[in-house]
Amino acid sequence: MQLTESQQPPIEAIPESFDFVEESGGIEAYRLKTNDLQVLLLPEAAAPVVTLMVTYRVGSRNETTGLTGATHFLEHLMFKGSARFNKENGQTIFNTLQRVGAQVNATTWIDRTNYYELLPSEHLPLALEIEADRMRGALLNEADLESERTVILNEFDRGENEPMRKLYQAVWSAAYIAHPYHHPTIGWRSDIENVTVAGLRHFYDTFYWPENATVSIIGDFDRSEALALVAEHFGGIGSPAEPAPPVVTEEPPQRGERRIVVKQAGQLGAVMTAYKAPSGLETDADALDVLSMVLASGKGSRLFRRLTDAGLTTHVMASSPRLHDPGLFYCYALLAPEKTHEEVEQALYEVIEEIKENGVTEEEVQRAKNQLEAQEAFGRDGPFAVAAQLNEAIAAGDWKLYTTFRDRIEHVTTDDVQHMAQTYLVEDARTVGYYVPA
Repeated sequence: MQLTESQQPPIEAIPESFDFVEESGGIEAYRLKTNDLQVLLLPEAAAPVVTLMVTYRVGSRNETTGLTGATHFLEHLMFKGSARFNKENGQTIFNTLQRVGAQVNATTWIDRTNYYELLPSEHLPLALEIEADRMRGALLNEADLESERTVILNEFDRGENEPMRKLYQAVWSAAYIAHPYHHPTIGWRSDIENVTVAGLRHFYDTFYWPENATVSIIGDFDRSEALALVAEHFGGIGSPAEPAPPVVTEEPPQRGERRIVVKQAGQLGAVMTAYKAPSGLETDADALDVLSMVLASGKGSRLFRRLTDAGLTTHVMASSPRLHDPGLFYCYALLAPEKTHEEVEQALYEVIEEIKENGVTEEEVQRAKNQLEAQEAFGRDGPFAVAAQLNEAIAAGDWKLYTTFRDRIEHVTTDDVQHMAQTYLVEDARTVGYYVPA
């Protein structure tokens, strides 16, 4: 991306420890010279608050058998204590941040983990100090591991009792036989039960470094002061002895439909159909986003009219999450009482085949674009909302996916939507899941 002189911040505003990289959509990207930490800044002075988010490019995608759930486990443990912020000295991370009015949490998913604070602007130095300290100073001791193991196993069991979540994971695990998207983010139960401090420490020492992280600061702050604070707290952190290992396993082509049935206690059945989809940065993903809205967004959508209005389902949805590696485009339908899985599945395919054969209308595509753009606009409502969306773009592989999203969607045509349905929504690349109440 070639930048004009007007797009670049004043040179005096950039500390010597940083290189300015690029700007897009008002967000400025910098590189900390000492360790390749990526820093994103978005000044918004509407209110005297700031969101700090550290996104690590590590998730269940990076886990191996025996260490599944490691990223999520570390999410818990990295709140338990670090070198300077721990219960022994009376300065736990949660208490220290909440004392100054911060909202603080973390989330883990397939391609990333993020830690974030929304707090008054004057306390940004404290948040940066804490995040830098736990980047390399997490304590990870045996007592905390055992305590959190119980918490995570309870969380695992709650998920096992949620039909939608259980079906969702069963379909993903059946759709992927080689690629680590096969693993649930929370991990397999036996791995949670048996993981050790040594195993988690090795995982932490492999992935939790500046070169594998992005620091995002959004809200009311001074650019030069914020960068100077980042350099002060993160600049002394070095680089790992070896870079984080890349994920080299590719999912082999699927050569036929796969089917799975989940039986457990419940009230209503459900059907989920999933198709292999492109990675989130590919342009094909733009048309699949539009297709998902045409299929299942609102009462005017194809699946709602064909299934829910007809009394076959009580709820329908379609989604195509933008992931780092090729993911899944899926449809989900919750059966109405007395309706069978087979008739709902068949009706769903009829809707898809109609689009493949006859396409979609300009009106449908424009409505879908409007809905997607409205969602994106709502995602700019405040520093934390921006951080949440920016986090997923970083995980997909390029933070500019967030700033260019509207333009990408605007270029999608009716022909694109039909072609993507014909290309990706095919039987041989399909995995079908039934949830059957026992």
